[in-house]
Amino acid sequence: TYLFLLGLPDDLIQKGKDIKSITEIVQNDNHFVVKVTTGSRVQSNEFTIGKETEIENLTNEKIKATVNLVNGKLVVKLKEVTSVTELSGDLLISVRLL
Repeated sequence: TYLFLLGLPDDLIQKGKDIKSITEIVQNDNHFVVKVTTGSRVQSNEFTIGKETEIENLTNEKIKATVNLVNGKLVVKLKEVTSVTELSGDLLISVRLL
């Protein structure tokens, strides 16, 4: 899985499969705040479309990246993984491409 490629140990990958996450996205024009709550852990990233920012990944590593809006989807490349996120009705769809 992509979690293994990100360097997460097997025990954390298994724990992640058993825990539900809640994602909250707040948009103000081209500025976004994305907050993900997984169990007791809360991770928040803030970015402006088209501007380089520092994003914290699942392993708490901070990576410089630029988030772009492509055909209504948020697209960001973090190292060797590209993340594509979109809202479809009331469902948030997030795909990781290697």
